[in-house]
Amino acid sequence: MITSRIGLGIAVFLLLTAIQIQSNYHFLLNSSNNKDSIADFLVINKILDNNNLSNTKLDQDLINEIAKQPFTESVGILTPSRFKASIQSISDRFPFYTDISFESVPSDFIDVKNDQFSWDPNAAYVPVIVPNMFLDIYNFQFSISQNLPQLTPAIVKMIVFKLTVYGKNGPISFNAKIVGLSDRISSMLVPVEFIRWGNNYAETKSNNEVSRLVLKTNDPSNAAIVSFLKKYNLSTNTEKLRYSKYRKVIDAVVAIAGLTGILMLVFALIIFTLFIQLTISNCKQEIILLITLGAAPKQLSKFLLRQFYPGNLLSIGSATLLLILLQYGLKIFLEKQLIFIPSAISWITLITVGALSFLLWIVTKKAIQKHINA
Repeated sequence: MITSRIGLGIAVFLLLTAIQIQSNYHFLLNSSNNKDSIADFLVINKILDNNNLSNTKLDQDLINEIAKQPFTESVGILTPSRFKASIQSISDRFPFYTDISFESVPSDFIDVKNDQFSWDPNAAYVPVIVPNMFLDIYNFQFSISQNLPQLTPAIVKMIVFKLTVYGKNGPISFNAKIVGLSDRISSMLVPVEFIRWGNNYAETKSNNEVSRLVLKTNDPSNAAIVSFLKKYNLSTNTEKLRYSKYRKVIDAVVAIAGLTGILMLVFALIIFTLFIQLTISNCKQEIILLITLGAAPKQLSKFLLRQFYPGNLLSIGSATLLLILLQYGLKIFLEKQLIFIPSAISWITLITVGALSFLLWIVTKKAIQKHINA
């Protein structure tokens, strides 16, 4: 009897653990405290090889197909500059010059929030958002090799650059300032108004071709994203899809724990039912005597139910208590890693506890009634 109840407790614990792991993972994906800006936004383009060097266009049908996928929240088009431009420092202490190109994207897809990220021809300067890795490359490679001072983000935002756009009417220069550093998009971003103005000034033909877009996904761990990109020969930074690998591992752990728990639960119920049958069989003569003396079978069933069922509840309760303690301990541990999960077990887990308790009550009652009336 003790062995069957220990087995029952282990089975319930494994089953509840599988449910709670899935619940925690779902919370991690959807909680605002855990949003990973790199993982939620994917910059997508065609895989470039020798066969499509001049055909990297994403046609509208493909863009529509991406937009209607279950894993897609929204799609933002990256609009490229089609004019020649250069940028240079106006300070002798920070000599710098390079040809440059820009892109623009709807503000909802930019991880730098700045009210000044807009432009018109009368603006004091052109606001620019640069990838954070550009500053890292400068500080830890370029500045060291060129004996230049290293720059903090605050200093970079104070520097005024000279931005020159070249068109058929000659070059025209503007002041430019870096207003933010992005970890999401690896290109130089300017307001879309400046892109339109520059393309118009350079009198370039605008064919509205799209070669890159930003996908905002509601579940970066969804393996369907990887499959979709592979199917349509599309590419993104594979590091940004790392959660899909974690998801496969977690799904495997949940499946194994859940299946093991269900199998152990079935075996525990079978053993427990056999134990009830054996107990009643050993007391068959006493039961017949009690019925002969006037005891009702229903009364005997209630008595035996009170003897067997509380032990089952103890097994379920012990498994639930252990899971509660583990959940709280996991919450404290993950908080130190700046990962946040609830301190309490989920309502789905609690409903499962109630359902298992009811199931065991039914099984115990039916087993007792069957053998009492046999």
